[in-house]
Amino acid sequence: MMRLLVIWFCASVACSESSSLTFHGHKVIQVQLETEEHVKFIKSMDKTFNLDFWRPDSPSRIAANMTVDFHIHANQTESILHLLKQNTAQFQVLFHDLQVGIEAQRDRPRLRKSKKHKYIKYNDWDTIVDWTCKMATEHPDLVSRIEIGNTYEDRPMYVLRVGSSTAGPSIFMDCGIHAREWISPAFCQWFVGELVSGYSKDEGIKKLLTNMNFYILPVFNIDGYIYTWTKDRMWRKNRSPTSDSNCFGTDLNRNFNISWCEIGSSDDPCTEIYCGKSPQSEKESKNVADFILSHLKSIKAYISVHAYSQMLLYPYSYTYDPAPNSQELDAISKGAVLEISRLYKTKYVYGPAASTIYPTAGSSDDWAYAQGIQYAFTFELRDRGKYGFLLPESKIKATCKETTLAVKYIANYVLSHSA
Repeated sequence: MMRLLVIWFCASVACSESSSLTFHGHKVIQVQLETEEHVKFIKSMDKTFNLDFWRPDSPSRIAANMTVDFHIHANQTESILHLLKQNTAQFQVLFHDLQVGIEAQRDRPRLRKSKKHKYIKYNDWDTIVDWTCKMATEHPDLVSRIEIGNTYEDRPMYVLRVGSSTAGPSIFMDCGIHAREWISPAFCQWFVGELVSGYSKDEGIKKLLTNMNFYILPVFNIDGYIYTWTKDRMWRKNRSPTSDSNCFGTDLNRNFNISWCEIGSSDDPCTEIYCGKSPQSEKESKNVADFILSHLKSIKAYISVHAYSQMLLYPYSYTYDPAPNSQELDAISKGAVLEISRLYKTKYVYGPAASTIYPTAGSSDDWAYAQGIQYAFTFELRDRGKYGFLLPESKIKATCKETTLAVKYIANYVLSHSA
């Protein structure tokens, strides 16, 4: 059962800041696939070496004229680099030592030792929990904390309701559905901070919060997120067991009840795109679905925040067929992307997900759209591969500021087009 909570005291369990699994000598390679022969070669190499694909998220999504990023183990380096050169594939090494990249991500040493919540650093889960408590406690007229259920490992999932409207439209936003995409939860925290601090000094934000509400889930995949801090920085899925005793986790963005386990997903529990035992079999995805359904009358937009690639996507993901209001979604996306470019000239690509990035079945945005939420979007935040999942802390502020402009643009559109 969902409970509306304003917590006056929060207890935390300390979380180790260092992963037990290290990546010394591991590399991340970016390859330009120019021909079908290159595609066959990379797929063949994956069968031999079991590559960890960063972009796209599975070898099944590889196609000619595509940029592919993948992580390789130290003991594979010599063989793989030799094969790449032998097959005349254009490539570059993004990370010569992945462990160095992981340690460099937290590039603000002064903040690293602090357990205090900061918007310009990556915060561990316990720090985020304390922050949600603090936001609800210090801003009770504007923020409330809602417990929507527990994860597989029995951690409470919190949604922050931000706004003072009693009858206006709402927007649901989630971050961190994939555990290793740390910039995503950082944005949800930043955005809440922007809303709360801007309420008293920014007429645009005050107008939004007076007339609508935001439901913001700072970390969707909590168990996986904690695992990236304590065990394996590169972990993607949740942490539920599977039918294969050697493999854990379901891709929560393949687990929703929309064209479940079809294109762009897998029924193999050991893959990164495992769809789960059944639609919404995972506690996390079911909790989110139940919450959205219970607030369906007010929720007019759904925004899911991912990384990386610098894209703004809209339905559909599971089919190349256009969504009924695809022209409207395209126009909104164009406006939001222009907003992103205003500050730092950051360039985003936008369009329907299936053709803009790759087809995906069982995704949360398609599911939300199918429930009648006609404004459904997925952000793929910075960057385009230089840092990938390891975007430095020094890039958080700029990334979040430009993305905030885009979300505000969408919110204003939703507000002005809601009955």
